[in-house]
Amino acid sequence: MIKVIEVSSDSNIGGAGKCILTFLKNFDREAFDVSAVIPKGSLLKPEMDDCRIKVFEVEHLAEKSLDFHAVSRLRKLFRYLKPDLVHTHASMSARIAAKSLGIPVVYTRHSVFPPPKKLTTFPGKQISGFINNLTADKIIAVAEAAKENLTDTGVDEKKIQVILNGVEALPPCPEEAIGKIRMQYHIRPDEKVAAIIARLNPVKGHKYFIEAAKLVKDAGIRCKFLIAGTGETENALKTQVREAGLEDTVIFLGFLQDVSPLMHLMDVQVNCSYGTEATSLSLLEGMSLGKPAVVSDFGGNPGVIFDGVNGFLTPTHDPYAVADGIKKLLTDQTLYDTMADNCKKIYAAKFTAEINTRAVEQVYREAVMQKRRKKGEKIDETEI
Repeated sequence: MIKVIEVSSDSNIGGAGKCILTFLKNFDREAFDVSAVIPKGSLLKPEMDDCRIKVFEVEHLAEKSLDFHAVSRLRKLFRYLKPDLVHTHASMSARIAAKSLGIPVVYTRHSVFPPPKKLTTFPGKQISGFINNLTADKIIAVAEAAKENLTDTGVDEKKIQVILNGVEALPPCPEEAIGKIRMQYHIRPDEKVAAIIARLNPVKGHKYFIEAAKLVKDAGIRCKFLIAGTGETENALKTQVREAGLEDTVIFLGFLQDVSPLMHLMDVQVNCSYGTEATSLSLLEGMSLGKPAVVSDFGGNPGVIFDGVNGFLTPTHDPYAVADGIKKLLTDQTLYDTMADNCKKIYAAKFTAEINTRAVEQVYREAVMQKRRKKGEKIDETEI
């Protein structure tokens, strides 16, 4: 049995946290002994407790990639727990602590963003590459674009494996819950629904979603545009809606603890991101229900939505292309049904939680075997 420690520095539950939880709900308990290390007071704690694993809370870990107080505490904890492998999620502290004890490290890159020039040119690229190559035995990139970010900053391509995110298929939602949303936001039976689910941050491109809503409305298509999430651009976006005369068309839902009713209600999911987009979990969840999407061609989106197959890819910053994709899906039922069916097939073939978990487990096995070979130990591959 391989003993693994998952380490997260997140105090809240973001995309990386959801990926960890998916793994914890699906890993092979006969082959792996998994525990987790998180910041003290993290919202991940009760969710991880529900996964029936041991959870350790550490000071100085919250929202920091590197803190030398955390390194010291993690060294003591790792020395006590004696793991075969440490899997870190954006925690350099854990990578340093584990490597200093000779423990193999797997590091997952969950985000995609254009790296600054100083990290892609001499000497920054060489320094960045040296540090990352030294502190990780294997690196998981959750999208091809994430892999490109890493190699652009000097990381050895041989260390990187692309494993796209996976999610549990969303369960059926009671019609009563779906109807409640329709009534609450005055969505008539003859109106379609397009939705964007993302924090209200400039790089998520909500302004283009709103501009596309105006274009669709002006084309005479009856559709409500729902925005789920909160963030720093909320007031600016509400002003944009008001000035465009779209108060009856664009609806802000705020933060939703449970997005399942919205996922079932919507006809089309939209993603206008031009920054930090890896393999969107909400797109995968929508696909599990057969919901086509109109998305920007940024980051990991092209690895999830295949243009003309299960949705449409659009250039970034282009509300006209977004509106065009939405209009096609909402006015051609045959096209919509074909894409909806393709969504379910592609999800089942590539993006289930089980597929993702088995792939991550294989990386763990390879990292442990690699360490044992270096030490000259005899390897019984049936054991791991």
